[in-house]
Amino acid sequence: MKKRIMVVDDSRIMALQIRKLLENSDYEVVAYCENGEEAIARYGEVQPDLVTMDIIMPGIDGLETAQVLMYEHDKAKILMISSLGDDDMLQELYGIGAQGVLFKPLTREALLAALKKALG
Repeated sequence: MKKRIMVVDDSRIMALQIRKLLENSDYEVVAYCENGEEAIARYGEVQPDLVTMDIIMPGIDGLETAQVLMYEHDKAKILMISSLGDDDMLQELYGIGAQGVLFKPLTREALLAALKKALG
């Protein structure tokens, strides 16, 4: 059975890219949310195995959204995806309990390895 992935990113292009990179893999995108508010509202109905979360989004950013999801759903697993990578941000991501960080641009190999590690 495929692992269920929820993609949270304000860029529909990134969501389509992730879906394309996961073709013929053990993972499937079961939901796409354009912002943190939508992700928080839909998480319970979708019940994904893992959430990929963009960090910079309008409204509630990815860090705050991840914190809310992990507080409200103790089994939530979050893989942060960003084009940023400074040390302070990385410490904050791991401090909130994110399962990992993946940097853009994404490759199939890097995405699959990060998903496997995050769900491992």
